[in-house]
Amino acid sequence: LEAARDSEHWKSKLTGPNRGRGIASGFWFNAGLKSSAAANVNADGTVTLVEGSTDIGGSRTSLVMQLAETLGIDDVDVHPRVVDTESVGYTDVTGGSRVTFATGLAVYNVGLDIRAQMADFAAKLWECDSADVTFTDGVFSHNGDSIAFKQLAEKIHESGGTVVGRGAVNPKGSTNGFGTHIVDVEVDPDTGKTTILRYTVVQDAGKAVHPSYVEGQMQGGVVQGIGWALNEEYMFNEDGRMTNPTLLDYRMPTALDLPMIETIIVEVANPDHPYGVRGVGETPIVPPPAAVANAIHAATGVRMCHLPMSPPAVCAAILAKHDDE
Repeated sequence: LEAARDSEHWKSKLTGPNRGRGIASGFWFNAGLKSSAAANVNADGTVTLVEGSTDIGGSRTSLVMQLAETLGIDDVDVHPRVVDTESVGYTDVTGGSRVTFATGLAVYNVGLDIRAQMADFAAKLWECDSADVTFTDGVFSHNGDSIAFKQLAEKIHESGGTVVGRGAVNPKGSTNGFGTHIVDVEVDPDTGKTTILRYTVVQDAGKAVHPSYVEGQMQGGVVQGIGWALNEEYMFNEDGRMTNPTLLDYRMPTALDLPMIETIIVEVANPDHPYGVRGVGETPIVPPPAAVANAIHAATGVRMCHLPMSPPAVCAAILAKHDDE
């Protein structure tokens, strides 16, 4: 709310007839549930990550970045593979804003497992206890001795050894993701058509692992929420047959219908994840209907309480308001 209050959008003036500004807040869960992952350390120091969460929103990249951070290596040295259910431990649904959080937690544990195994090997090289081996920024050290991740990986393979890290988690959920949206609309009083003039989404991402992907998730969720608010509706005839079964008739918003969705990422670390991440994909779907309804009310004085707020519905509400007056 503070970031929304301080935004340029909220501070700007909205002028012109039949225009209104609305604001709304909402939240969604980080579901937790079971996730598993594994990774092989190759002789050249690259790492092959195997996980079972389907990439439907850039999650593969966020998982790669979390593993690379844990191992102190470059992102390009982690090669991700999304595999079927027979090739990795049990992993729950790709949904519920859980993948970056829960599967990310499993991947983090994979990294810790790899580090522990490689520290054991380094301890044998230096004839010390593995508990005395430290790891910082991709380098294993003990007293005056040190060896980089890639160099140690090569030595392990030269010795005939292998390193396979594994991680499996079952978190029971986490703190929620929160968002506040601001929208400006213009309502045609003759047809009831609502046009989105400007839209800003402010959302807590915990830690934006890949900021441009996070922005894309926020923008995509808003567009889905606007479709829910204004257009999308199943229509049935008296026989129960759906009369708008194609994308020609079932109206979804496109880039031609909307302005560029402005984004403000707020980062409040999630205490249940080592890197503070939260899922961001579903939270932005929640506030748009309420924000748009508030904007329509500001523009017309009509309070819409049912979805979608389609042109016929808004037009009927405006006419009813005039009749009451």
